[in-house]
Amino acid sequence: MNRENDFPKLLIIEDEKRTRMGLVMALGEEFDTYEASDLSSAMAILENEPIDIVLADIRLGKESGFEILRKVKSLPFPPACLFMTAYGSVENAVEAIKMGAYDYIPKPLDLEKLEITLKRIYQSRKVEVENLQLKRQLNWKYGLEKIIGNSAAMKAVFEKIKQVASSKATVLLEGESGTGKELVAHAIHQLSPRKNFPFVVVHCAALSPQLLESELFGHEKGAFTGAIERRIGRFEEAARGTLFLDEIGEIDLPTQVKLLRALGEKTIQRVGSNKVVAVDVRVIAATNKNLEKMVEEGKFREDLFFRLNVVRIVMPPLRERKEDIPLLAQAFLAEFAAENGKKIDRLSPEAMKILLEYDWPGNVRELKMAIEHGVVLCQGEEIRPRDLPERIRIPRPLLSAPISVESSEPDCFNLKEAEKRLILHALRVCQGKKTSAAKKLGISRKTLQRKIKQFELTDWVKEN
Repeated sequence: MNRENDFPKLLIIEDEKRTRMGLVMALGEEFDTYEASDLSSAMAILENEPIDIVLADIRLGKESGFEILRKVKSLPFPPACLFMTAYGSVENAVEAIKMGAYDYIPKPLDLEKLEITLKRIYQSRKVEVENLQLKRQLNWKYGLEKIIGNSAAMKAVFEKIKQVASSKATVLLEGESGTGKELVAHAIHQLSPRKNFPFVVVHCAALSPQLLESELFGHEKGAFTGAIERRIGRFEEAARGTLFLDEIGEIDLPTQVKLLRALGEKTIQRVGSNKVVAVDVRVIAATNKNLEKMVEEGKFREDLFFRLNVVRIVMPPLRERKEDIPLLAQAFLAEFAAENGKKIDRLSPEAMKILLEYDWPGNVRELKMAIEHGVVLCQGEEIRPRDLPERIRIPRPLLSAPISVESSEPDCFNLKEAEKRLILHALRVCQGKKTSAAKKLGISRKTLQRKIKQFELTDWVKEN
């Protein structure tokens, strides 16, 4: 087998040994060749090697080309299939092409024509990869708009992204939920030499320990109840690409041991198997927890922490980079206005003031949802305060704090704010009943209605 890395990787599946060996000898000078006599041994190669082209007989004993094609197409990064067929099997070969095979070539084989066909297939695949790369670059550009900021904190983040992207180093992304850690992980992948290969995401917090182990490393048939067939894990699915482990702090200690081995030895074992499988994957992990504190508490392995923390990027919360809010808000506004078919091109100064004064505990994700809410409710060409979610336009103390008209801090709010708080308190106590609230406040129902409109509390009243 030729081992040159820049040669196309060709898997020959042929049950007739003389034919198979003849093809290996004839094509070995131009291709990095692998061989298999049946579907089972072929799949073992396909699951462990990044094959570019499969050259297979349309009939392998009891197995048909359709079964070969179905198995190949189920792979996360399927190679192109070229079938060899005798005259009587041409109809089957044509049917296989309809199912996704690249082409077929009749027997007896013309080796010169076969080599030309294989090279043409490989060149076609290169073009497909380049097109995929272009699409991903466009997606990357679109994603970039979501994370770019003019703040000093974000400029530091982007500088680190550029520095680390071309390396093989493991990256640890730290930051609160909603700060854009997954977008940054994707940006690192797109700027890296691995950009043409898969970017695979695992949300560690969403799975039980047993399911997480199977998700990461795969399992063999019968490994546990419900394992009705072999399944490759995310490490293998991300071959030559990037594996993003979100919420890494949620992984249990036994799985941490296996993850440490995968990072250190670059090998994994499927659940229920003793076979060691080599993996070529770049790992990026993210957390909203303090892993160093978890190490001190014995909840996270120190050696795994050091493996993950080769390069650390800390995502700043939105409240610490409020100068980026107008840029982000405008980008989200354009996105959701187009999505909803509305001609909304701006936020009113009053609405923007509310966005800038809010603390954003949910960070960029919460801002995005707030703008979507505003676009959906907006009746004109600009988003106004009344279009924004109540929790944002009405400070939380106004919604939940007890009311005392004898405050020991008379300067803590002005008269207008105090009046607004009293009205909200009365409405809450009276469960939204305006007549009862007006009576409690000592004003008419009509006056209360006017005050509700004045303080833009109409939506709150409807919702409560």
